[in-house]
Amino acid sequence: MEMEMAEGEFPGSYRERKSKRNGKKMMYNSNGEWGKWEDLNPEILALILVRIPAEERVATASLVCKSWMSCVLGPFCWSDIDIQDWCRRRHLAVEYVDSAVRKLVRRSKGTFRRLSAFRLGDSGFAFAANCGRCLKVLEIPMSEVNDKIVAKFAESLVNLSVMDISYCLKITHVGIEAFGKNCKSLTQLKRNMPPQELERLSSTSKVNELEAMVIADTMPLLQHLQLGFGCFGDTGLGAILAKCKALTHLDIQGCWNVKLEGELEDRCLQLPAFKSPWVYDLFTDNDEQDDENEDDEYSSSDSE
Repeated sequence: MEMEMAEGEFPGSYRERKSKRNGKKMMYNSNGEWGKWEDLNPEILALILVRIPAEERVATASLVCKSWMSCVLGPFCWSDIDIQDWCRRRHLAVEYVDSAVRKLVRRSKGTFRRLSAFRLGDSGFAFAANCGRCLKVLEIPMSEVNDKIVAKFAESLVNLSVMDISYCLKITHVGIEAFGKNCKSLTQLKRNMPPQELERLSSTSKVNELEAMVIADTMPLLQHLQLGFGCFGDTGLGAILAKCKALTHLDIQGCWNVKLEGELEDRCLQLPAFKSPWVYDLFTDNDEQDDENEDDEYSSSDSE
C-alpha cells in the first residue's frame, strides 16, 4: 500500500530522510526502495522542482541540499520562466524585474521557451531577446518596453508563437509591426488596452486603424486574437478578418469604434469563438437565468 504524503511534504512519490550512518539525505519511494538525492538525474530532479513557484525555487529549494542547489542553478529548472505573479504580488519596480529576468535567463543558458513577467523594462527585454533563440511564449503585460527596443531585438525572436503585450503603452503600431515582420510563427496575440475614458466613448471618438492594419498585414497565421478596448473601427476589423485566414478566436470587447456594419457581423459570428464590443455581451446566459430566478423569488415573496 502506498504511503500517504504528509501535509507540507514535497510533491512527488519520494520522501526524504537523513541516514543515521553518514548524515546524508536519502529518499525512498512507495515501494520502499532507497536512494540518494545526489544520485538522481538532474533532468529528473528538475521535473520535481519546477512544480515549486519560481521565487520559492530560488530562495528555499536551493538551500535543501547540494544536489537541489546545483539543479536550481542549472538550465533544466528554467525552460519555463514564470515570475509574473511574484512581480504583481511584490509590486516590483522595473529595475528589479529586469534584474530577476536577467539572472534566470542566464541560468537557463539560453534554453528557456517561455518568459512571463510583469512590468518588464527595456534592459530585461533586450537581454531576454538576445538569448531567446528557443523562446516560444512571451507574456509581458503592463511592461515598459518601447518601440525602439522592440525594433532592435525582435529579429532574435524568430520562434515566438504566443505573445501577450497587453497594457504595454510604450509599444505602438511600430513595435507591433516589428514583432509581426520578425516573428513569422505567431498564432496567438493578446493586445488588450486600458478602458477608454468616458469622453472617448462618444460618437466623436477618434478611430485609429494603425494597429489593426499592422496585425492584418504582418500576422497572417493568427488563430487567437484579443484586442480589448482597441481604438480601431470596421476598416481595421475587416482587414484582420480578410487576411488572418486561420483565425478561430476573436475578442474585441470594449472596441467601441467597431460598428459591425455590412457583412462584418456575420463574418465575426461565423468564427468558433467571438466576443463583440458591447457590454451586454459580457453577461452570460447563466447571468440572465440568475436574474430570472431572482425575479421569480421577488414575485413569490410579494404574493405572500
